[in-house]
Amino acid sequence: MIRLVNPTDSSYPGSDRASHAAGNGAGATQQDAAVELLEQVRTELATLTLPLVLPGAEEARTTAANALGQLDDYILPRWRSLDAPLLAVVGGSTGAGKSTLVNALVGHPVTRSGAIRPTTRQPILLHHPQDADWFTSNRVLPTLSRVHGELVKANTPASRAGAAPDAGAMTSLVLVADQAVPQGVAILDAPDVDSISDDNRQLAGQLLAAADLWLFVTTANRYADAVPWKLLLDAASRDITVAIILDRVPPGAEQEIADDLHAMLNREGLAGAQLFVVPEATLNQLGMLPPESVQPINAWLANISEDATGRAEIVRRTLNGTVRSLSERLTVLAQAVQDQHDAGNQLGEDVQAAFADAATRIGQSTSDGTLLRGEVLARWQDFVGTGEFFRALESNIGRFRDRIGAFFKGQPPPAVKVESAIETGLQAVIVDQAARAAEDADQRWRADPAGRQLLGLDDLSGVTADFPAEVAAEIRAWQGEVLALIRSEGAAKRSQARWLSFGVNGLGVILMIVVFSFTGGLTGAEVGIAGGTAVVGQKLLEAIFGEDAVRRLAKEAKTALEKRCASLLDGQQQRFLDRLAPAQADAKRLDELATRLGSLGSLGKLGTQGGKA
Repeated sequence: MIRLVNPTDSSYPGSDRASHAAGNGAGATQQDAAVELLEQVRTELATLTLPLVLPGAEEARTTAANALGQLDDYILPRWRSLDAPLLAVVGGSTGAGKSTLVNALVGHPVTRSGAIRPTTRQPILLHHPQDADWFTSNRVLPTLSRVHGELVKANTPASRAGAAPDAGAMTSLVLVADQAVPQGVAILDAPDVDSISDDNRQLAGQLLAAADLWLFVTTANRYADAVPWKLLLDAASRDITVAIILDRVPPGAEQEIADDLHAMLNREGLAGAQLFVVPEATLNQLGMLPPESVQPINAWLANISEDATGRAEIVRRTLNGTVRSLSERLTVLAQAVQDQHDAGNQLGEDVQAAFADAATRIGQSTSDGTLLRGEVLARWQDFVGTGEFFRALESNIGRFRDRIGAFFKGQPPPAVKVESAIETGLQAVIVDQAARAAEDADQRWRADPAGRQLLGLDDLSGVTADFPAEVAAEIRAWQGEVLALIRSEGAAKRSQARWLSFGVNGLGVILMIVVFSFTGGLTGAEVGIAGGTAVVGQKLLEAIFGEDAVRRLAKEAKTALEKRCASLLDGQQQRFLDRLAPAQADAKRLDELATRLGSLGSLGKLGTQGGKA
C-alpha cells in the first residue's frame, strides 16, 4: 500500500543535527557564511531574466534554471546538513538494468523491472529505517512530494514491484525504508537518462544533480554511447564520486571491455571512478540477479556506511566540485546578462538616435525660415502689408520708429490668422518628423532579432492616432507662453504704451516670426522676402522693447518650443523603450558572486561528524 504525506520544513528533525554537526565557533561561522552566500546566489538566479532573443540566450536560461534547481535540490540542503546520509543515485541508459541492479543490492524486489520502456517513471528512494527523518521532509528535492511505500510482499516478482509504469507520477518520490540498505547511504532509482519521455529525461537529470555519488549503470553494448558520456563528463567537471557499473558483460569479455572503459575514463578525467563489472546472468523466477554478481558493490557501499571519514570526504569532494561548477555557470550567466544589457542599450540607442535626428530636423525647420514659406508667409504679409511698410523700412531705417508708429495709428489686421497658420505649419513639421523617426526606429528594430521579437506583430512605424491633436494642443500652449512673455515685457514699458496699441497678440505673432525667420534654408527670391520679414519683425520689436530684450525674448520663446517638441517626441519614443524590460540582474554582481563561490568551492575539510549519520 502507498500513502501520500505532506511534509513541512518544521517537521524535519535533522535541521538541528545539521547545525550541531557543523560544530561551534569557526566551523559554524564558516557554514553560516557559506549558506548566506548561497542564498544570495539563489536570489540572483531566481530573479534573473534574459528576455532578449540573442545567440546563446536560450542555453543561458536553461543553465540558470538548472543551477537554481541544483541549489534547491542539493547544494543548499547539503550545506545546511553536512552530516545527512549520502544520496547515491542509480542512473543510466534505457534498458541498462538499473532497477534490476537496485533489487539485487537489497536482495529482494523493491522497484519494478521489465521490458516495458520506460520502466521507472516514479523514482524510488530506499533508505535505512533510522535515516527516515532525513528524507520524509523536503530537505532535498523539495519540488517532489513524498509518497510512503511499504516493502513488497515476499515472493512478489520484480515485474510487479514498485510503482506501475503507467503511474505517471513524475512529481513525487516514493520512500521505502529497508533494513537491507546500509545506514548513512540512501539509494535512489532514477529514470533513464536517454528516455523517449522528455519528463523522464528531465527528472533523471534533476535527480543526478542532487546526488552525493553516482552509481552509473551501462552495458557492454552501450558503454560508449554519447548521452551517458555527456553526463559523466559533467560529473568529472563537478568532481563527483562516480561508480561505473558495467552490466550484462558476456562471459570471457570482462577484462577486454573493462580495460577499454578504463582507458576512456582516464582520457575524460574520470580515472578515479570505481568500476564494477556485473556479468551477464540468468534472472531467477522473481526476476533477481544472483547475489554474488553484486557482492562487490554491496561491500563497497557497506564500507562507505561504516567509514564516517570516507563519507565526509565524498561529501567534501562532491559539494566543493558542485559549488565550483556553479561558480563557472555564474560566470557564464554574468556574460549572458552583460550581453542582454549591451543589446538592450543598443536597441535603446537606436530609438533615441532616430528621435534625436527628428528633434534636430524640427529645430532646423523652426529656425531656418522654412516655416515662413506658404501659408504662414502669406498670412504674415497680409498682417503687416507689403507696400508703404517695406518702402518706409528701405528708404530710411533711421526714421523707422516714427514711420512705424504712424503706420499703426489705426487698428492693425487681426493676428489670429497668422497664429492659425503657424499652428498648422508647425504641426505638420512635428508630426512628419515624428512619423519619420518612428519608421526609422521600427526598421532598425526589425533588422535585429531581439528588436523584432520585442515588436512582435505590432506596427510602431507611425505616430499614434491622437498625436496630431496632442501636437496642436502643445503648439497652442506654446503660443500662449509667447503671449505671456510679451505681456510680462510690456508691463515694464508703460512709457511706450502707444506701441502696445499694436496688440499683445500682434506682438506675440511678430516674436514667433522672429523665432522662425533665420534664412539659412531659403533660396532665390525667398531670401529677400523672408529676409525682409525677419528684419521687419526684429526691428519692430526692438523699437518697442529694445535690442537686448528682443534677443532674450526670442531665446526664451525658442527654448520653450524646443522643450515642448522634445516632450512630444519622448512620448512617441517611449512606445519603443517601454518594451525594453528593466534589468533584473547586474553582470558585475554575478561575477563577484562567482568569484566568492570559487573560493567556497576550494574549501578543505567541511567539518562533518564521525560515526554513522
